[in-house]
Amino acid sequence: MTFSKEKLDKVQEIISHYPQGKQKSALLPILHLAQEELGGWLDVNTMDYVASILNIQPIEVYEVATFYSMYNMKPVGKYIFEVCQTGPCMLNGSDDIISYIQEKLGIGVGETTNDGLFTLKVVECLGACGYAPMMQFGKTYREHLTKEIDNIIEECIAKAAINN
Repeated sequence: MTFSKEKLDKVQEIISHYPQGKQKSALLPILHLAQEELGGWLDVNTMDYVASILNIQPIEVYEVATFYSMYNMKPVGKYIFEVCQTGPCMLNGSDDIISYIQEKLGIGVGETTNDGLFTLKVVECLGACGYAPMMQFGKTYREHLTKEIDNIIEECIAKAAINN
């Protein structure tokens, strides 16, 4: 994998925001660019490429990419349902929501539907404890979840049909 000229210019612009010798600070936004370029996930070759750009060890990239739930280590669906599993959400039924999504989509946590539309992930706090249980998909947050998941799934299917 190599970035396009346009992406390389963006990478250099991001790196320029940090002091000389502190280019590792640009790792998170550059991983976002790399994930976007690869179609939503990061493979080892891509992470190695990012390490070479930043002049850091590949393990430094792997540590960051595997720590944060916003980076995907395998191909994912068009819609990633990230359900919070921290205390407040669990106390308010996130386990039931996760089970319902698994049943409804026929996938387990970390899996993607056969049509490539949906991936289910469990994540740590999404910062909406007062509105638990909640989930994020893309830039959309849904709070006080119930079996309205059916409506969310239908919305996503409809959007996918329009965009194809």
